[in-house]
Amino acid sequence: MRRRELIFIVVLFFVPVLLNAQKILTLKECYDRAMTANALAGEKTGYSDISRLKDENLVKGWLPTLDANGSFIYNSSVLDLSSVLGSLPIPGIAGAIKPLPNEQYKVTVDINQVIYDGGAIKGARALEKADLLVNQKQTETDLYKLRGQINNFYFNLLLLARQKELLNNYLEIIKKRIESMQSGINNGVTLKSDEDVLTSEKINIEQQLAENEIRNTSFLKILSDLTGKEIDSSTEFMLPVLSGELSNELSHPELQLFDLRKEQLAAGMKVIDSKRMPKAFGFATFGYGNPPGANFFKNEFAPYYVLGANIKWNIFDWNKTKNEKQIISFQQSIIENRKNDLSDNLKRLLESKYSEIESLKALIETDSELIILRKRITASSESQYQNGTITATEYLNELNSERQAMINIEIHKINLSMARIEYLNISGQEIE
Repeated sequence: MRRRELIFIVVLFFVPVLLNAQKILTLKECYDRAMTANALAGEKTGYSDISRLKDENLVKGWLPTLDANGSFIYNSSVLDLSSVLGSLPIPGIAGAIKPLPNEQYKVTVDINQVIYDGGAIKGARALEKADLLVNQKQTETDLYKLRGQINNFYFNLLLLARQKELLNNYLEIIKKRIESMQSGINNGVTLKSDEDVLTSEKINIEQQLAENEIRNTSFLKILSDLTGKEIDSSTEFMLPVLSGELSNELSHPELQLFDLRKEQLAAGMKVIDSKRMPKAFGFATFGYGNPPGANFFKNEFAPYYVLGANIKWNIFDWNKTKNEKQIISFQQSIIENRKNDLSDNLKRLLESKYSEIESLKALIETDSELIILRKRITASSESQYQNGTITATEYLNELNSERQAMINIEIHKINLSMARIEYLNISGQEIE
């Protein structure tokens, strides 16, 4: 039992260490992290909050408005009926009606209620929603541009990893060759100059590995900044593998932005139409004053109220609405032309990128054949060197040619994957 418990504890201790030793990071994860880590990411939420508050204010346009007012008026001349009535053959009537007071006081509460607004509030809400979609899509379009930067550093890190692997393998070969020379040099069979040739190549490879490490550290730092998460040298980057045919269908965010801008203008057109529609309002005034309301013959403070409704209809606006609608039509035409121009440019980029993809496919096929030939040539050169028919420099040249062929196929494979990813990004399609 104790032995089993000990094994169980050891497994619990080492398994997490092994799992954390090698972290895998995909290109899609980098995209997703960058979309949330970038400073622009919070804009979409900000625009949503702004739009929500604006919409709340627009809806409140249906609620009655309450205004408190107060005024004092002094009239230098007021209506006096005593002189007029005094001429009538009715005794005492002139003294019964007092002159109107020169001072007027009133405090009121005015209530106004929209009954029918011709669709103005509805149109304004639709326009605000269109504004929100445009602003959010603009942010999404700006964030979409980050993919190009991420592609650059992600695939460069893949290239550095492959280069490091090949250089280390090559370094091991050179070290073994130098070790095998020692006995030949001691016995006078091998020249010291041959060892010097391989030793210089060893130093050259070590320099390349040091440079590789510096660039790798720099790119990791930049990619960490872009994604907002620490990425260290233990991270393994996965080469994206895309299967199936590439579609030339365009769904780029910038094209979608143009469509949303056209919808925004269409919503603005409806708002302009609502300006020419009749509008009905109800109103009420509750006041306290002297004289009270329109009763000018009552010289005392008293409450009063006024109720009513009105209709407003702009039946002629000197073609102002017509001109505003024509302006929007011109703007829609400009946006459509911009969209078509962008669509044509994207199609040309897709054609160019597709040609690049096909070219890289052809190169990879010939690379495979070339590697097979280079391995045979290197094996033959090694045999010739051991038999003393060629020098160490000549053997090293063939070994370098084999190494370069190995590097080329790795570069072409990574460039092919990158070209396919860029094709998807140009068209606006998502990667898995």
